[in-house]
Amino acid sequence: MQYQSYQLHNYTSIPGIEKLPSIDRKAIEISGRILPFKTNNYVTEQLINWDNIPDDPVFTLCFPRRDMLRKEHYETVERLVDAQAGEAQLREAIHAIRNSLNPHPAGQYLNVPSMGDAPLNGMQHKYGETVLFFPGQGQTCHAYCSFCFRWSQFTGMKGMRFAEKETEHLVRYLRQHREVTDLLFTGGDPLVMSSAHINRYVDALLDNDLDNIRTIRFGTKSFAYWPYRYLTDADADDLLRIFDKIVRAGKHPAIMAHFSHPAELATTAVQEALKRVRSTGAQIRTQSPLLRHINDRPEIWSEMWRMQVNLQCIPYYMFVARDTGACEFFDIPLAGCWDIFRKAYRQVSGICRTVRGPIMSATPGKVQILGVSEVRNEKVFVLHFLQGRHPDWVARPFFAAYHPEATWLNMLEPAFGKTKFFFEEEHGMCEDRYELEEVAC
Repeated sequence: MQYQSYQLHNYTSIPGIEKLPSIDRKAIEISGRILPFKTNNYVTEQLINWDNIPDDPVFTLCFPRRDMLRKEHYETVERLVDAQAGEAQLREAIHAIRNSLNPHPAGQYLNVPSMGDAPLNGMQHKYGETVLFFPGQGQTCHAYCSFCFRWSQFTGMKGMRFAEKETEHLVRYLRQHREVTDLLFTGGDPLVMSSAHINRYVDALLDNDLDNIRTIRFGTKSFAYWPYRYLTDADADDLLRIFDKIVRAGKHPAIMAHFSHPAELATTAVQEALKRVRSTGAQIRTQSPLLRHINDRPEIWSEMWRMQVNLQCIPYYMFVARDTGACEFFDIPLAGCWDIFRKAYRQVSGICRTVRGPIMSATPGKVQILGVSEVRNEKVFVLHFLQGRHPDWVARPFFAAYHPEATWLNMLEPAFGKTKFFFEEEHGMCEDRYELEEVAC
């Protein structure tokens, strides 16, 4: 299949788009000026059911729409476009709106490490054993998810892009931090890079005696959005040889594959792509956020987990959608997230129950909702950290007062009359929805 990319300038050439009413096509053009928009012909031809738009889940995954923005934000841009305002005025208004959408959630700037006095803006080091690396050539995707928490990476917002081209900084940092065992290539999508670029990064890790690095991870949506990356792209075989080389070097290649709906697992192309990658010895773990309008029924998740296991993948995480971008369109209350997870989890066998969730990747760490219970005659959320900004937080249960409408950690209050959660008391770590920093709350 020959790759064809669609963005705002050419989206009207997508076969089937004419089925969308003109008012909805205008909404794509307005919303797509604020939220990034990109898709491709595999998504539009093999995944989207054009007889079910705009309700089709994959269409919703990829196409921005009016309801994804606050009414005042949409109308501001619509008025300027209709009035044929100058580009400078339009850019200024769009920039202000984007800045109000929490473009870097979960305190990502806190995660940027330094070497000497110089920040390493293409890396994040939040948890002791894991470093995230943002290769400069991998800061795009085959298609953009409308809920993406890294949407600001793709909009050209000044100072919002994590990216690094120099392997020297990465190698020096990993040498200095022997506690790091896992390196995660992330983005964007690092597997949009050419195999030659990926190979240079991998060789730098394998050739520099970094014996502390045991696992090399790649976060990717490419199986779902362009499985031909592993099948017929010119350098597909070269990419498979890279995974094989990592295995032969005695390290563990882990592909963190993003699937949000069973439709993304149903094509022959994706099933063959998964099979080819697994044949190298790489493991594929799967994850997605829980999203209203897309996968907010337990039957969808149980079907997806069973399909993944049948394809020899390992269900890994069910996330809570982060509080950024179009979050208000996709948000599900935490109580609803737990209910969906529990009902899906009980429908599958133990082989599928490697999955963990629902999980908030929040400023203090990865917080898992263990359940809703009643303690001392008080209804509470039972929570704990799967990962913590401070290692001693991990696996420590704590309680929040039950809040039926809360959608994120910062909306919860401590249970039992306490004024602070333990992580706030010990380290002054708090989370505000639009201004995230380590401060005394």
